[in-house]
Amino acid sequence: MKILFTLLLLAGTVAQAQQIPTLSVEKIMRDQKWIGVAPTNFRWASDSKTLFFDWNPENKEKSEGYKVHTASLKRERAEEKMKTAAIGVDYVYSNDGSLGVVEKAGDIYLYHPKTKLEQRLTHTMERESNPRFLKDGGLVFQRGDNLYVLNLKSNETRQLTNFIRGKASNGLDKNKPSVQNTWLKEDQTDLFDIIKKRNKDLKTTSGRSGNAISEKPEKALRPIYLEEKFLSSLTLSPDARYVSYKLISPAVGGVNTIVPNYITASGYTEDIAGRTKVGEPLPTYRNFIYDQQRDTVYQVHTAQIPGVKDLPDYLKDYPKQLAERKKKNEDRQLNLDGPYWNEAGTAAVMIADALDNKDLWILKLDASTGDLSIIDRQRDEAWIGGPGIGRGNIGWLDQNRFYFQSEASGYSHLYLANISTGAKKQLTSGNWEVQKLQLSKDKKTFYISANKDHPGITHFYKLDVNGGPLLQLTSMKGGNEVTLSPDEKWLAINHSYMNKPWELYIQANKPGAKAIQVTNSSSEEFKAYPWREPDLVSFKNRYGDAVYARVYPTKNPHPNRPAVVFVHGAGYLQNVHYWWSQYSREYMFNNMLADNGYTVIDIDYTASSGYGRNHRTGIYRHMGGKDLTDQVDGVKMLVEKYNVNPKHVGLYGGSYGGFITLMGLFNESDVFSSGAALRSVTDWAHYNHGYTSNILNEPFNDELAYKRSSPIYFAKGLKGDLLMCHGMVDVNVQFQDIVRLSQRLIELGKDNWELAVYPVEDHGFVEPSSWTDEYKRIFKLFETTLKK
Repeated sequence: MKILFTLLLLAGTVAQAQQIPTLSVEKIMRDQKWIGVAPTNFRWASDSKTLFFDWNPENKEKSEGYKVHTASLKRERAEEKMKTAAIGVDYVYSNDGSLGVVEKAGDIYLYHPKTKLEQRLTHTMERESNPRFLKDGGLVFQRGDNLYVLNLKSNETRQLTNFIRGKASNGLDKNKPSVQNTWLKEDQTDLFDIIKKRNKDLKTTSGRSGNAISEKPEKALRPIYLEEKFLSSLTLSPDARYVSYKLISPAVGGVNTIVPNYITASGYTEDIAGRTKVGEPLPTYRNFIYDQQRDTVYQVHTAQIPGVKDLPDYLKDYPKQLAERKKKNEDRQLNLDGPYWNEAGTAAVMIADALDNKDLWILKLDASTGDLSIIDRQRDEAWIGGPGIGRGNIGWLDQNRFYFQSEASGYSHLYLANISTGAKKQLTSGNWEVQKLQLSKDKKTFYISANKDHPGITHFYKLDVNGGPLLQLTSMKGGNEVTLSPDEKWLAINHSYMNKPWELYIQANKPGAKAIQVTNSSSEEFKAYPWREPDLVSFKNRYGDAVYARVYPTKNPHPNRPAVVFVHGAGYLQNVHYWWSQYSREYMFNNMLADNGYTVIDIDYTASSGYGRNHRTGIYRHMGGKDLTDQVDGVKMLVEKYNVNPKHVGLYGGSYGGFITLMGLFNESDVFSSGAALRSVTDWAHYNHGYTSNILNEPFNDELAYKRSSPIYFAKGLKGDLLMCHGMVDVNVQFQDIVRLSQRLIELGKDNWELAVYPVEDHGFVEPSSWTDEYKRIFKLFETTLKK
């Protein structure tokens, strides 16, 4: 009997030990170190034999330095001095590789690779920066607003430019005397014999050989006055002839917002200077060339760029505005970047963006005239974007071929342009994106990160620069973020899977090579819970487009069979993938909801990243259009395939996800019974310019787009229960936004909403107490509205 009792007791103990831990909001939202701290900041030693990284496996206050050797794959601590010495300095090398140069703390240092010795070249109070080698081996650098050339053989430094802040002093420039100055000088000479004598003596002395004064004085540098403009992009051609620069005129008449901070050390409310709002005036940009040989300055000519006067299609909705702009026939405002010179200095390329972001040009520069000729034009009636587009992945392959990315095929792919012949060649193709790009040191191979196999899987590939098949180097399913060693023989792979956070692996740079795991970061407490691998599914939306989603099925559905839709933020972001989500708290919360009888769906709605141009721009001029109906169509799929009750569906999300939540409750009240909108945009006319103007143009130019895209205009449609949460020191989506919507709901007589404010939180919450309070409210909302 005693033996039986003991066995029963043991069985109960084992069963208790095997019991799945219960998730709670308090557990999920505490300091995220409880999960385990993943490795970060991967840096290879200069000899490629050691990888350094930051890690915190013991859950200390701060991460510490670690290293792993490729020979043994042994992991150990790394002291900062050892790490700095091994990694070395990121030198800029001469064309033949015989010398390197770098800026350190505002001074220039020369490196001799053969002897591994470093030589200090400058030691000044003023900062020297941007050192680089010229075609003849000389060294150019910037000091203040000007360029200098150092002759490494004679050790002589020569100033190349004479940029002067402010305006010319009313004709008192000694290089260009005014009429009044000339008259005074002549009058002085006529009046005083002593001046006549000294002028005569000066001429005699300057002609004597061997005297320092006899040396011909160096020609004075042309002064270039910056006036009220900012100097940018100061560049010297490899042959040291052409100085190119950009002058930026600050925006005039713009109004900056102010964010009040109530919880301060002083006890007083303190103002945080904020951004401007969309549609405020923008800076203007002008690019110039100073030809030292001819001692002349001229502007880079943009008027001949094809399409510089083209107007956007949306103006057809505003006939009066269209007629006015056609009558003015003005060039659109542009921002030019570059020039990017080839190594020989025989050719240069510039990138031009229209400030309305509907055009991007790659242009060949004739530096002798400032003329530009077209290499490639990318036009998008929505807006130019996508991975690697524009200033992202560009560069010279050789003296004639320039590489870049374009969405011309509908997906961001890699192209080569021959600037001599004008021929263009597409190197990659297909319904997938080139997301990151790196050219090998010998310029024979492109290394590419891409989602070729599946929109939610990234792999690392290599490609011959002349084209051909992609050779896959990584093999682990999920996310693979690769840091290539300097000798290009090793891959440091930051890898994760959808229910396993990021870990470090080392792999030889060979197809089929095995990736060896170096770190194991997840805590035992985290691993004790069986985190779900969500169903990764796709469905057709009402427009016939494929939309991808993650579904968290519940094993024990509540009798009401409720569902919750999670809406990721940022708009152009991907969350339906096979790697660990950047929304880790929400991932864990979705697991908790599934444990409590909810079916949860997380959708890569229209405008999410990773799916090509049409998906990216599908919300142009109507945010809360296709991106919202994708949520509705996703709910329909849940009803059909996961037996969800359509009368018990809620949704939640932050930032853009909060915006969609508001639009869902206001415009799709028959679909969504309740929702939690976190740090939400309520009126796009009050958001920033860079993001909003791409999608909706400007409020004063395209009022229709703003009126149909802003929740505040649809608040009357609220029927279900709404929870709004917002940080009071949010400098991104400012607190004013949610206050304005609250006033609108008050005036409409709505009483089925509440606002929770977080006095110390910015856009991304930091304090675990704030996260906990927010998500306890969200859980309570769903428990009381979807299960009743």
